Amino acid sequence: MPRMMLGLRGAGCRDNDAMSLLRQATRDDTPELWRVRYAVTENTLTPGRITDAELHAYLEDHGCGWVIELSPGRIAGFSIGDARDGHIWAMFVDPAVHGRGYGRLLHDVMVDWLFAQGHRRLDLGTQPDSRAEAFYRRAGWRPLAEGLDAHGD
Repeated sequence: MPRMMLGLRGAGCRDNDAMSLLRQATRDDTPELWRVRYAVTENTLTPGRITDAELHAYLEDHGCGWVIELSPGRIAGFSIGDARDGHIWAMFVDPAVHGRGYGRLLHDVMVDWLFAQGHRRLDLGTQPDSRAEAFYRRAGWRPLAEGLDAHGD
Protein backbone atom coordinates (compact mmCIF):
# COMPACT_ATOMS: atom_id res chain seq x y z
CA MET A 1 0.00 0.00 0.00
CA PRO A 2 1.27 3.49 -0.70
CA ARG A 3 2.58 5.36 2.30
CA MET A 4 1.21 8.77 3.21
CA MET A 5 2.67 11.49 5.43
CA LEU A 6 1.24 14.27 7.56
CA GLY A 7 3.36 17.15 8.86
CA LEU A 8 3.16 18.96 12.17
CA ARG A 9 -0.14 20.69 12.87
CA GLY A 10 -1.83 22.41 15.75
CA ALA A 11 -3.22 20.43 18.64
CA GLY A 12 -6.87 20.12 19.53
CA CYS A 13 -9.59 17.63 18.84
CA ARG A 14 -12.55 18.35 16.63
CA ASP A 15 -15.69 19.25 18.55
CA ASN A 16 -18.23 16.50 17.90
CA ASP A 17 -21.28 15.08 19.64
CA ALA A 18 -19.56 11.70 19.44
CA MET A 19 -16.90 12.95 21.86
CA SER A 20 -18.84 11.47 24.79
CA LEU A 21 -18.61 8.07 23.06
CA LEU A 22 -14.83 8.27 22.70
CA ARG A 23 -12.63 6.41 25.15
CA GLN A 24 -9.23 4.75 25.29
CA ALA A 25 -9.14 1.23 23.90
CA THR A 26 -8.18 -1.70 26.13
CA ARG A 27 -7.49 -5.38 25.58
CA ASP A 28 -11.07 -6.03 26.73
CA ASP A 29 -12.16 -4.48 23.41
CA THR A 30 -10.35 -7.16 21.39
CA PRO A 31 -13.44 -9.03 20.08
CA GLU A 32 -15.09 -5.80 18.94
CA LEU A 33 -11.88 -4.46 17.40
CA TRP A 34 -11.63 -7.60 15.30
CA ARG A 35 -15.35 -7.45 14.42
CA VAL A 36 -14.94 -3.91 13.08
CA ARG A 37 -11.62 -4.70 11.39
CA TYR A 38 -13.05 -7.66 9.48
CA ALA A 39 -16.26 -5.80 8.58
CA VAL A 40 -14.49 -3.29 6.34
CA THR A 41 -14.62 -3.81 2.59
CA GLU A 42 -11.40 -1.93 1.70
CA ASN A 43 -7.93 -2.44 3.15
CA THR A 44 -9.09 -5.91 4.11
CA LEU A 45 -7.12 -8.19 6.40
CA THR A 46 -6.96 -11.97 6.36
CA PRO A 47 -8.15 -13.26 9.75
CA GLY A 48 -5.21 -14.48 11.80
CA ARG A 49 -2.55 -12.42 10.00
CA ILE A 50 -2.29 -10.25 13.11
CA THR A 51 -2.58 -11.98 16.48
CA ASP A 52 -4.26 -10.80 19.66
CA ALA A 53 -0.79 -10.54 21.20
CA GLU A 54 0.34 -8.14 18.44
CA LEU A 55 -2.82 -6.07 18.87
CA HIS A 56 -2.30 -5.89 22.64
CA ALA A 57 1.33 -4.85 22.17
CA TYR A 58 0.22 -1.87 20.07
CA LEU A 59 -2.44 -0.92 22.61
CA GLU A 60 -0.29 -1.32 25.71
CA ASP A 61 3.41 -1.19 24.82
CA HIS A 62 3.97 0.57 21.50
CA GLY A 63 1.25 3.17 21.48
CA CYS A 64 -2.32 3.98 22.31
CA GLY A 65 -5.76 3.31 20.88
CA TRP A 66 -9.22 4.81 21.05
CA VAL A 67 -12.71 3.52 20.35
CA ILE A 68 -16.11 5.00 19.70
CA GLU A 69 -18.39 2.96 21.94
CA LEU A 70 -22.05 3.19 20.90
CA SER A 71 -23.24 1.09 23.83
CA PRO A 72 -21.50 -1.20 26.30
CA GLY A 73 -19.63 -3.79 24.27
CA ARG A 74 -20.58 -2.28 20.88
CA ILE A 75 -17.83 -0.33 19.09
CA ALA A 76 -18.40 1.77 15.96
CA GLY A 77 -14.71 2.20 15.17
CA PHE A 78 -11.18 2.38 16.50
CA SER A 79 -7.78 3.93 15.90
CA ILE A 80 -4.33 2.91 17.14
CA GLY A 81 -1.15 4.96 16.86
CA ASP A 82 2.44 3.79 17.34
CA ALA A 83 4.30 6.18 19.68
CA ARG A 84 7.70 4.77 18.67
CA ASP A 85 7.65 6.12 15.13
CA GLY A 86 4.45 8.13 14.60
CA HIS A 87 2.84 5.46 12.45
CA ILE A 88 -0.94 5.14 12.21
CA TRP A 89 -1.12 1.42 12.87
CA ALA A 90 -4.90 1.05 12.48
CA MET A 91 -8.01 3.14 11.94
CA PHE A 92 -11.29 1.54 10.98
CA VAL A 93 -14.99 2.34 11.24
CA ASP A 94 -17.78 -0.21 10.86
CA PRO A 95 -19.25 0.37 7.37
CA ALA A 96 -22.75 0.30 8.90
CA VAL A 97 -22.02 3.64 10.64
CA HIS A 98 -19.94 5.46 8.01
CA GLY A 99 -20.69 9.14 7.53
CA ARG A 100 -21.39 10.03 11.16
CA GLY A 101 -18.06 11.71 11.95
CA TYR A 102 -16.65 8.82 13.97
CA GLY A 103 -13.66 8.35 11.68
CA ARG A 104 -12.68 12.01 11.84
CA LEU A 105 -12.95 12.04 15.63
CA LEU A 106 -10.81 8.90 15.93
CA HIS A 107 -8.32 10.33 13.46
CA ASP A 108 -8.03 13.69 15.19
CA VAL A 109 -7.54 12.35 18.71
CA MET A 110 -4.93 9.85 17.52
CA VAL A 111 -3.03 12.38 15.39
CA ASP A 112 -3.05 14.95 18.20
CA TRP A 113 -1.77 12.33 20.64
CA LEU A 114 1.03 11.25 18.29
CA PHE A 115 2.14 14.85 17.76
CA ALA A 116 2.05 15.33 21.56
CA GLN A 117 4.54 12.42 21.78
CA GLY A 118 7.04 14.66 19.97
CA HIS A 119 6.68 13.47 16.39
CA ARG A 120 6.95 16.13 13.71
CA ARG A 121 5.74 13.85 10.92
CA LEU A 122 3.37 10.90 10.93
CA ASP A 123 2.84 8.16 8.36
CA LEU A 124 0.32 5.50 7.40
CA GLY A 125 -0.39 3.06 4.63
CA THR A 126 -3.70 2.70 2.81
CA GLN A 127 -5.19 1.15 -0.30
CA PRO A 128 -4.89 3.45 -3.33
CA ASP A 129 -8.08 4.98 -4.77
CA SER A 130 -10.07 3.88 -1.71
CA ARG A 131 -12.53 5.74 0.49
CA ALA A 132 -9.80 5.67 3.13
CA GLU A 133 -7.31 7.40 0.84
CA ALA A 134 -9.88 10.10 0.06
CA PHE A 135 -10.60 10.49 3.78
CA TYR A 136 -6.92 10.92 4.62
CA ARG A 137 -6.38 13.42 1.79
CA ARG A 138 -9.31 15.50 3.09
CA ALA A 139 -7.66 15.41 6.52
CA GLY A 140 -4.45 16.87 5.07
CA TRP A 141 -2.37 13.75 4.36
CA ARG A 142 -0.18 13.62 1.26
CA PRO A 143 1.31 10.60 -0.56
CA LEU A 144 5.00 9.88 -0.22
CA ALA A 145 7.07 9.10 -3.29
CA GLU A 146 8.21 5.79 -1.76
CA GLY A 147 7.19 2.43 -3.18
CA LEU A 148 5.92 -0.67 -1.45
CA ASP A 149 7.44 -2.00 1.74
CA ALA A 150 8.83 -5.51 2.24
CA HIS A 151 5.29 -6.85 2.84
CA GLY A 152 3.88 -5.37 -0.36
CA ASP A 153 2.10 -2.63 1.59
